[in-house]
Amino acid sequence: MNIGFFCYEYYPLLVGGLGTYAIEITRKIKEFGNDISVFTLNDGNLSTYEIWNGIEIHRPMLVNVMDIFPIVVKEDLRRWGWHLKFFADIYTYNILSATKFVNLLIKKQRRKFDIISFHDWLSAFSGIICKQNTNLPAVFHIHSIEEQRALGGGSETIKEIERIAAKYADKIITVSYSMKDFLVSLGYPKDKIEVVYNGIDTEKYSLKNVNWKLVEELKNRYKIENEKVILFVGRLTWIKGVYNLLRAMAEINKKFDDVKLVILGKGEEYSNLLQLKQQLNLNNVEIYSKWVSEEERIAHYALADLCVFPSINEPFGIVSLEAMSMEKPVVVGAKNVNGLKEQVIPSGENRCGVHVNGEDPLDIAWGIEVVLSNLEEAKKWGKNGRKRVEENFKIEYTAKKTLEIYESLLRK
Repeated sequence: MNIGFFCYEYYPLLVGGLGTYAIEITRKIKEFGNDISVFTLNDGNLSTYEIWNGIEIHRPMLVNVMDIFPIVVKEDLRRWGWHLKFFADIYTYNILSATKFVNLLIKKQRRKFDIISFHDWLSAFSGIICKQNTNLPAVFHIHSIEEQRALGGGSETIKEIERIAAKYADKIITVSYSMKDFLVSLGYPKDKIEVVYNGIDTEKYSLKNVNWKLVEELKNRYKIENEKVILFVGRLTWIKGVYNLLRAMAEINKKFDDVKLVILGKGEEYSNLLQLKQQLNLNNVEIYSKWVSEEERIAHYALADLCVFPSINEPFGIVSLEAMSMEKPVVVGAKNVNGLKEQVIPSGENRCGVHVNGEDPLDIAWGIEVVLSNLEEAKKWGKNGRKRVEENFKIEYTAKKTLEIYESLLRK
């Protein structure tokens, strides 16, 4: 197949799990003998076209539309204030990408594409426009959705974009059964929705692939001597439960005096989290808010004794897979819409971690305490986690099932 792949987050501009997924899935799709053209965002410093690992990447250079954009958008978007520029850039990226795909590649160069793959509302404009102008089969990948991200609130404009994209799409692929059930409850067409779990490269995320010298450097960075290390990796935003994790640490410190929490991530709540850390007098918490390489992220997992991802709401959560693949016991949020609970077995002989309520700091503290009080047993949970990822969540499985769905549309 020749696939047009629209995802605003891609190499080298990564923000979160969506970008990690996009890189890994396109690599596998290419490895399986398909051609793929990625359309992604340009921050103004990147080439507009390149071939990377055999994958064609298009990054149309954005134009500034902020003097006129506020005039033509709905009131709920105008209330975004300075955040409106983000929406304007996303809209411009979509228009330029769709125009290039339809007019340059298909009409002028007469390239034959088989399918359109577009991801979240951030690329939904492209998917809708390309579908309308080519009538190619189109698949809308829903990694998250506005009602889930905002716990029922959020932008009415974005909700409308997502629903129109679902209407035009021939298939919808989402990342967990929890998300599928939620989409159906909102009125999304059940017969269109398929579940394909995200996956990771288990050879890459392995204790055999650790730069142990870098691990020692991290110990020096975080002033770790003999402490047990609790690790959080993710965006610094409230829905990831990171505020409640800090509050949980205040409880943990009452019972354990040899632990350290390392928070690795970037996000809009960084300054507020630093303030909360000071208010709670959490001297054993390190917040490292800088971009790190994948090698350094893997070293962080190797450093940890347990990993905690107490998301209040999480469609899937790739970081949990990464930690499990690194043989680490995990404590994960399991309330509300939450794909983490589908990854982590919380009891029995195949146990790999603990389920908690990410809205409750005391419950998060309880989950951490369960692991800290049973560290030798928890090492077995880590090995179970590695086995579970190898059997169920490898990126090869994700790519194969995704391609099967694409191919089913070509047979119609």
